[in-house]
Amino acid sequence: MAMKGYIYITGTGTDPGLKNNLNDPVFEDVPSLGACMPNIRRLVKGGDYIFVVSGMATGVQQYVVGGMQVAEQISALEAYKRFPQHRLKIGSDGLLKGNIIVDSSGRQHALDKHASETFESRVKNFVVGANAVALSSPREVEIGRQQSLTKLGDIFGKRGNRAVDIFGRWSKLDAAQVNDVVGWLEGIKRAAAA
Repeated sequence: MAMKGYIYITGTGTDPGLKNNLNDPVFEDVPSLGACMPNIRRLVKGGDYIFVVSGMATGVQQYVVGGMQVAEQISALEAYKRFPQHRLKIGSDGLLKGNIIVDSSGRQHALDKHASETFESRVKNFVVGANAVALSSPREVEIGRQQSLTKLGDIFGKRGNRAVDIFGRWSKLDAAQVNDVVGWLEGIKRAAAA
């Protein structure tokens, strides 16, 4: 089966370039998508890609934050055991960090404030990623903000003032589109480093 990808918009106000407040997905260290978008985590297979766009935030343009290739899918409890650095905690900046929403016994972590009714669907298919590419430096984010809507418009053949106008909350990508996005993100990183 051919590689595919998914791209989605994170929650309103979530903008790592402005507020450093994106805790899922995680792109550094071992990339992962732990609790958000259970529908996408259920659909992906090894080798597929997942990309995320920042949420709407006052005064700044949304941008493609980054993406990762799916290496494997495991349970949240297995993730808790293997990746202690991704367990939920409050960081020194007072923001929620980590994307493993279970405690040591597999119950809903006290810091996970989502409805308990959604917990069972959110702990399945924890995505362990590989080959992550993310815009993280201020210059990378600046270029990403300048180019993302045009790039998304080119990919989906539609123009808009917001990412949601172009592809809705989330959308599927074919292999050519995935390669296009990865190459574009890598190009931004090279341009920012020059």
